[in-house]
Amino acid sequence: MIYIKNVEIRWSDLDPNYHLRHSAYYDFGAYCRICFLYDNGITDKLMRQQEIGPILFREKCRFKREIIFGDRISITLKLKSVSSDFRKFSMLHEIYKNDNELAALLTIDAAWMSTSLRKVIIPPQIIIDSLDVLEKTDDFILT
Repeated sequence: MIYIKNVEIRWSDLDPNYHLRHSAYYDFGAYCRICFLYDNGITDKLMRQQEIGPILFREKCRFKREIIFGDRISITLKLKSVSSDFRKFSMLHEIYKNDNELAALLTIDAAWMSTSLRKVIIPPQIIIDSLDVLEKTDDFILT
């Protein structure tokens, strides 16, 4: 499944050079991931009931083109790698401006954490099913 989220740039997303501030790229990535979870039934209510939540180990962005106010932004979400038990995973966001110009590549390494045990755990089946159908990158790795 291809997952794409469109976002609008707000004035507060800009830096003093009038282009998208670096931290806004990370905010857009987080927004895209949370929307993906919600769109697949993985809501904050479900995560609280299951005592589980996603945690980040690393987040890296490669900036390719500047984004300015008025640009139309879309973000794709792809699975880059996943452990065989789905506890740990990596995702790639491709951030496009104005329909087809690649502006940034955002990569995250993450896991599912028990909020009560405070350790990485195997997620519930609904999470496994959602991640499993997400589009994979060309260099996808099952670890």
